[in-house]
Amino acid sequence: MTRERSWGVLAVACLAQLLVVLDSSVVNIALPQIARALSIDDRDVQWVASGYTVAFAAALLAGARAADTRGIRGVFLFGVSLFVAASVVGGVASTGSMLVSARIVQGLAAAIVSPATFTLLTLTYPEGPMRTRAVAVWTAISVAGGGVGNIAGGALTEYVSWRSVLLINLPIGAVLLMSARRHLDARRAGTEAHRPGLDIVGAAFGALALGASTVAVTQLGAGGSQSLSLSTAVLAVAGSIGFVLRLRRSTAPLIPLRLFADRTVVTGNLLTLLTGAVFQIPIWLYLTYQMQELLQRSPLQAAVGFLPLTAALVVTGVAVTPALMRRCPSHLVAAAGATLAAAGLLGLAAASNSPGYLAAVGLPSILIGIGGGLLNTPLATAVTSGVARSDAGAASGLMNTSKQFGGAMGLALLTIVAGLTDFRFAYSAMAAAMAVTAVCCVVFLRTPPPKVRY
Repeated sequence: MTRERSWGVLAVACLAQLLVVLDSSVVNIALPQIARALSIDDRDVQWVASGYTVAFAAALLAGARAADTRGIRGVFLFGVSLFVAASVVGGVASTGSMLVSARIVQGLAAAIVSPATFTLLTLTYPEGPMRTRAVAVWTAISVAGGGVGNIAGGALTEYVSWRSVLLINLPIGAVLLMSARRHLDARRAGTEAHRPGLDIVGAAFGALALGASTVAVTQLGAGGSQSLSLSTAVLAVAGSIGFVLRLRRSTAPLIPLRLFADRTVVTGNLLTLLTGAVFQIPIWLYLTYQMQELLQRSPLQAAVGFLPLTAALVVTGVAVTPALMRRCPSHLVAAAGATLAAAGLLGLAAASNSPGYLAAVGLPSILIGIGGGLLNTPLATAVTSGVARSDAGAASGLMNTSKQFGGAMGLALLTIVAGLTDFRFAYSAMAAAMAVTAVCCVVFLRTPPPKVRY
């Protein structure tokens, strides 16, 4: 593959991942306007956001394995097309139920697209500096997408309309589909190899376990119906048992059992889950509430307030982390990142009641962004290191599932014990999670030192 085509693949993968991640947060600031426009009850409007997240988490494993069993190019194009179509339906929705249904379909499509983007990287770039750099760019976009989504959502909602938050996906998706058809070569995506069938039963059990778990923790964290939380928790346990039994008996399991025999893959995913409990959803949501409720910023001003965190994440992840990983063991880079993130979160906790933006949000956010930029790329590299090409989609799906479920679980637990206004306790809890991550990176995620080239 030529250098031009390989960078074309990276551009396609990153644009698609940005599209998916943006839509997990882009509607948040527009929710009040959506509720008024479509006459949605305050208790139900959360499903405009949660419907996407629940569907995304529920279908991730099946969506990821589809890339291994059906061919990455066709699966990617189908997922993006479905995502764009659902975005248009949501953008013209005339009722709340129509909008929520469109958001659920968006989430299902995102579960196909997101793991496929990472699989494209592992199939295009061999292990080494080139893959590390590609993963660093993809990871920076994945983590910073929440902030970019808030900024885009605030600007579009204030200056255009809440509908533009969804309809903007049409021109972006059209560009993405044209680029994908040009740069994704089916012959290099492993589509000529023998492909096992997709385990539909295992996919159903996995979707039940993940979807029910996400609904249960979301309802519990939001103070929703206890009977719904309990019933979905029971379904989650039943789905989990069925999924594990199916993995052991299936001839083509959704997650090959050999992946669980790799200590680095298992440890990397557990730490990805813990990291997702901070970076995937909670930090963005708590900063949004702090800036709007405590600092009295407008939606657009709050959105712009995320720029230090977003910029630090992207610059560190793209420009600094790959260079460090060429010189230092990646588990030490990850540990340093988690430590810096913990320090920044403690800074947020200490200054949470400060009336000034710079002390309360700006400076600590830069430190958190630097830490996140150092942390996420080594973890993403670890969970795919040494994985066979035939298992690339499954490994990617497992990583994305860990990240998404970690975010949902982290948010639910934080809102149970801290609500959405006890910023000091919430930031302190996130700092503790990052401290645990740092220790675990050093103790359990040991990686060999990089080969020095003279």
